[in-house]
Amino acid sequence: MAGHSKWSKIKRAKAATDAKRSKVWARITREIMIAAREGGGDPGMNPRLALAVEKAKGENMPKDNIERAIKRGTGEIQGADYAEVNYEGYGPNGVAIFVETLTDNINRTVADIRHIFTKHGGSLGQSGSVGYLFERKGNIEIPVEGRDEMELFDLVAEAGAEDLVQEDATFIVTTPVEMFGAVQAALQEAGINSEEAQLIRIPTTTVSLDPNTIKKVLKLLDAFEENQDVQAVYSTLEIDDATIEAIS
Repeated sequence: MAGHSKWSKIKRAKAATDAKRSKVWARITREIMIAAREGGGDPGMNPRLALAVEKAKGENMPKDNIERAIKRGTGEIQGADYAEVNYEGYGPNGVAIFVETLTDNINRTVADIRHIFTKHGGSLGQSGSVGYLFERKGNIEIPVEGRDEMELFDLVAEAGAEDLVQEDATFIVTTPVEMFGAVQAALQEAGINSEEAQLIRIPTTTVSLDPNTIKKVLKLLDAFEENQDVQAVYSTLEIDDATIEAIS
């Protein structure tokens, strides 16, 4: 797993303040709105919306908030019009960065993204400059406890998954984007609950850097995650467990 993903998990485990939750809810609300706008307001007929709603429930978002977000997306009640915009660029030592945003003001967002890159020793690139270094995949995380690895592998493989690996106390299932919903459905039918399920971008190549440069890159990535319009950020940075332990 690329180091930033693991670093993000450490941060999530430590950051449980109301302010942090508010930001998480805001991001999920925008995701629900976009999903409902594009695929309709019925989660049973809209896999992307179903995923966003499950994510909202996992973050303890109130049911009323979820329903309002769906209605804003379908146009039943008035709300801001959000667009999905991705940005690509480079961090310190040429680390590739891919930033996904949902924004109601593209001019504001691109200015913010460019400023964050520049402030932290990076640069905003052209569309396509680093996108080819990342593959979009489905990612489903399942607790190891009480699960037989081979039985789980057979289940998800039959449903269309590409791989299953164990990382610490978690099984990680990787799927093609088009099979993500089918694998989720197979798990649900088997009564297996996931800790997290989302579409992510996995780097096809990674770079290892010295600890001081890693800290600079992580500051850049953290700055993106603090931005109100950023939904997700990915990089080609690789961090081993020893380095994570040392800087966390």
